[in-house]
Amino acid sequence: MKVQYKTFELPFTHPFTISKGTKTHQPTFIVELQQFGHCGLGEAPAIAYYNIPLEKMAADLKAKQAFIEKFAYTEPERFWHYVHHLFPNNNFLVCALDMASWDIFGKMKRKPLYQFWSENATNLPLTDFTIGIDSIEKMVEKMQEKPWPIYKIKLGTPNDIAIVEALRKHTDAVFRIDANAAWTAAEALEKIPLLKALGVEFIEQPLAKDDWEGMKKLYAESSLPLMADEACVYEADVNKCHQHFHGINIKLTKCGGITPALRMIKAARKLGLKVMVGSMNECSIGSAAIMHLLPLIDYVDMDGPLLLAQDLATGIGFDQGRVLLPEAPGLGIASSVFA
Repeated sequence: MKVQYKTFELPFTHPFTISKGTKTHQPTFIVELQQFGHCGLGEAPAIAYYNIPLEKMAADLKAKQAFIEKFAYTEPERFWHYVHHLFPNNNFLVCALDMASWDIFGKMKRKPLYQFWSENATNLPLTDFTIGIDSIEKMVEKMQEKPWPIYKIKLGTPNDIAIVEALRKHTDAVFRIDANAAWTAAEALEKIPLLKALGVEFIEQPLAKDDWEGMKKLYAESSLPLMADEACVYEADVNKCHQHFHGINIKLTKCGGITPALRMIKAARKLGLKVMVGSMNECSIGSAAIMHLLPLIDYVDMDGPLLLAQDLATGIGFDQGRVLLPEAPGLGIASSVFA
């Protein structure tokens, strides 16, 4: 096996703001694995508040590159366990390597990835399109610029209700709210009934990730479903979310890739939790991995390629929220990153 990597700073079409801050570019780490005459690609965006910058991913990979290249590859789960033990404190890097491993495996078997876990690729969830925090006028402008059936609206400001009221005047689309842990329980209980009246479908991560007592109270009283994001990072977090949230949002980068995400989906189903897979502003490489999980999940947020002004691959098609699954094997994408 051979491995190489490149890093990029991908510009957003508009500055991207959530309750934790603003950024104009998305730093991302791209890996390529070569095995059996096949090339596999994987991606891990760097997220500042998780303290795994591009430099750490590069340094960790360089330090253990020889161990990866000596691995006798057979299938993705075995490879995931190997790299997970190589990089126990860097799920972001593990995610990129896991994606690339699955891409190779699909090409070896001549199948797109979704066919490994689902024979039925119909009635797939539509992806939302994210409207980041901005002035009300700018948020309305962003929404009108991209007519879409479902919008994910970032909140966590003193004007949350006014923002949603203003957006609602311009569209009948479904609204999903992501507070990114910015509310207190009291604020959430005050805002949720108002948001429900404005046609909101669910609330994502209303409280701080460790406010389990607040979430237990909110879960009992909320008139809208509550989805965990920051509170559900690793596989062990799925059980914690039971009876605190109605569903979980799995981020491949945070949990360590497709392999653990498949296990998290199974665990969530056993607990009766809804399942969403979300974006961390991946380009089409990382978004392709999300795409192949569509037959298994209820909701999806994979709008990274729509938010970025620069992409690194082709192969994903969007049609008003509908994601067009590819027939090509593996991730089903093409890229000249390592050409």
